[in-house]
Amino acid sequence: MAGEAVPVRHRLRWGWLQALRVYREPRLIAILLMGFSSGLPLALTFGTLSYWLAELGVSLTAIGLFGLVRTSYSLKFLWSPLVDRLSIPLLTRWLGRRRSWALTIQVLLALAIVALGMTDPRQTPAATALAAVIVAFLSASQDIVIDAYRIELLGPEEQGAGAAATQWGYRFGMLASGAGALYAASYGGWQFAYTLMAGLMLVGMITVWFTPEPGGTQPSEPLPGETVAARVGLWLSRAVVAPFLDFFARIGAARMAAIIVFIVLYKFGDAMAGSMSNPLYVALGFTKVEVATIAKVYGVIATLIGVAFGGLLVARWGVFRALFICGGLQALSNLMYAAQVWAGHDVAMLSLTIGGENLTGGMASSAFVAYLSGLCNREFTATQYALLSSLATVGLNVLAASGGALAQAMGWVPFFIVCTLFCVPALLLLLWLMRQPPAEPLPVGK
Repeated sequence: MAGEAVPVRHRLRWGWLQALRVYREPRLIAILLMGFSSGLPLALTFGTLSYWLAELGVSLTAIGLFGLVRTSYSLKFLWSPLVDRLSIPLLTRWLGRRRSWALTIQVLLALAIVALGMTDPRQTPAATALAAVIVAFLSASQDIVIDAYRIELLGPEEQGAGAAATQWGYRFGMLASGAGALYAASYGGWQFAYTLMAGLMLVGMITVWFTPEPGGTQPSEPLPGETVAARVGLWLSRAVVAPFLDFFARIGAARMAAIIVFIVLYKFGDAMAGSMSNPLYVALGFTKVEVATIAKVYGVIATLIGVAFGGLLVARWGVFRALFICGGLQALSNLMYAAQVWAGHDVAMLSLTIGGENLTGGMASSAFVAYLSGLCNREFTATQYALLSSLATVGLNVLAASGGALAQAMGWVPFFIVCTLFCVPALLLLLWLMRQPPAEPLPVGK
C-alpha cells in the first residue's frame, strides 16, 4: 500500500498542473485585456462620477438619481439581437462580426468618455447625465460583444479559465477607472482624468485588432423574401425569436424553467448579506479607513485569488462540481458576518470576514460565468448570454433589496443565518440539474 502512495500523489499533482496550463493560452491574455476594456467604463458612471458630483456639492438626492444611468446593464438583452446578428456595412465583411462591432463600439465609447469629462455637472447637470447614459449604454453594448467573443474564442474545457481571465481584467479595469481616475483628477483635474481613461480604451482596441475573429470572417447570408417587410420579419425571427426558442428546444421547458430559477437564486443569499455588510461595519464602530484599507488590500487580493482558483476548479473538476463546491463555500462565508457580530470591533476578524467573503465570491463567480457560457448556443451567443446575465442581476439588484428591512426586523446574527439558508434552494436545484442528461451542445465541463 505504501508503494502506491507516490504514484497516486504524482497523478493528483499532474492533474492540477495540467489544469493550470490552461492559463498559459495566449487567447486568455487577449480575454483578460478585453475584460480590462469591459470593466474600465463602469466606475466612470458610478463610483468615480459620484465622487466628482459630491466634490462639486451636488445634492445627495441628485447623486442617487445618477445611479439610474446604469440601467443599461440590466436591459442590454433588449438590443443584444442587433449586436449578435446585424452586420455593419463594409466593416463586418472586412473584420468579421465580433471584431467590427467591438471596434466600432470601443471608438464611440472612448469619444463618449471624453465628452463626459468635458461636461460641467454643476452648471449643466442634464448634459452630464446624458453623456453618462451614453457611456453606460455603449459600455453595456461592449459587454455583449466581448462576452460573445470570449465564449466563441474558447473551447468548452477552457470556459472556466476564460471566466477567471475576463474577471481579472474587469477588476483591473475598474481599479484603473476608480482609484486611477481619482489619482489622475487630483493631478490634472476631472477633464484630464476622463480623457486619460478614454485613452486606456486603446488596450481593448489593440487587443481586438490583433485577436482573430472566431470562425473567420464570413459574409452574412442574404435573406430570402420578395418584399422588405418579409425580409425584416424573417430577420426578426432569426435574431430575436430563434435564440429564445433554441433554449427550450435544446434543454426542454421544465429544465429551462429550473435553470432560470437557479440563475436568479445562485447569488441571492450572498448578495443580500453583502448589501448589509457596510451598515454592519458602521454599527460595530469600524472607521472608514479601517474598512477601506482592508477591503482594498485583503479584499481585492482575495477576489483575484478566488476567481483564478474558481477557474482552475472548473478546468479540473467540471463546471457542475465547481458550482456546487464554490456555491457551498460562498454560502458558508455569510456566517463570517455573524462571527464578526460576536467578535465586535476586531480588525483581525474583519480581515478574515472580508477576505473569506471575497475569496469564495470570486470562486463562485468564475464557476457561474463558465456555467452561463456553456448554456449558450454559438449560433446566438451574444443574445443568449446577455439574457442569462441579465437574469442573474435579478437576485443581485432586486430580490436582495429587501435585506435592510429583514436585518432591522430580525437582528444581525439571525439575519446572516437566514442569508446562508437562502443559498440552500439554489444548491438543491443544482443537484437536480446535475442529474439531468446533458443538452446539445454540451454544457461546459462535466
